[in-house]
Amino acid sequence: MTGLLVLAGTPIGTPDDAPPRLTAELASADVIAAEDTRRLRRLTSALGVTPAGRIVSYFEGNESARTPELVDALESGDRVLLVTDAGMPSVSDPGYRLVAACVERGIRVTAVPGPSAVLTALALSGLPVDRFCFEGFLPRKAGERAARLREVADERRTLVYFEAPHRLDDTLAAMAEIFGGERRAAVCRELTKTYEEVKRGPLKDLAAWAAEGVRGEITVVVEGAPRAAAEQPDPAELARRVAVRESAGEPRKAAIAVVAADAGVPKRDVFDAVVAAKSSRRSG
Repeated sequence: MTGLLVLAGTPIGTPDDAPPRLTAELASADVIAAEDTRRLRRLTSALGVTPAGRIVSYFEGNESARTPELVDALESGDRVLLVTDAGMPSVSDPGYRLVAACVERGIRVTAVPGPSAVLTALALSGLPVDRFCFEGFLPRKAGERAARLREVADERRTLVYFEAPHRLDDTLAAMAEIFGGERRAAVCRELTKTYEEVKRGPLKDLAAWAAEGVRGEITVVVEGAPRAAAEQPDPAELARRVAVRESAGEPRKAAIAVVAADAGVPKRDVFDAVVAAKSSRRSG
């Protein structure tokens, strides 16, 4: 029988966030593939666990070469645990090639869920969370970065990015230029760590703040593009659509949710339109 590949999320800050299953997997895996074996040793020491299996490095520089080796181990029946420095493997970290190879060979893949900088930053940002997209790291070169940003300039979903601290000021300045300086954003720094900080404000203000220098692990959350005035649905029309669905027997809460999704607006906007329509009918 073939083995099992386990993708394990690791703490993005304090080791106390490690789930119990991570400790168990670290202790029992036949092979642990780690992005940085030194960081792995620090994590296992903090968790008080001694790995019984073989530890190998698995990072961007050797990912292509080491993947066949790990697939061989899996096909021999080994349980292989894949961990990165922080967060979930494959999400802007090594792992995709190994998962794809396992899927192609019919090797089972599972995961130990863990902390996520993407979801943590999104939740703390104060920006809409009902629809979002993760854009990872932007290109380092200014021209390529600007081109990538222009691709999503009209994206109405909330955007989430990773960024290196020494490039943050340039990235925020480019975002302010392309998205507009008044677009709201949040810079989340050192999440769950001692010096955790969430800086919120318009992109132009955040760019000025970052120009003074910022340290630590950075996640940037940017508000989606505003709907053009001509595209804004008429509140009366939203209320009418809800009324039609209600008359067909659909509960109001469900009708509001469907109408909001179809119109691409927050449910609160549809609810307010329904309340305003009822008030208008009463006063009339």
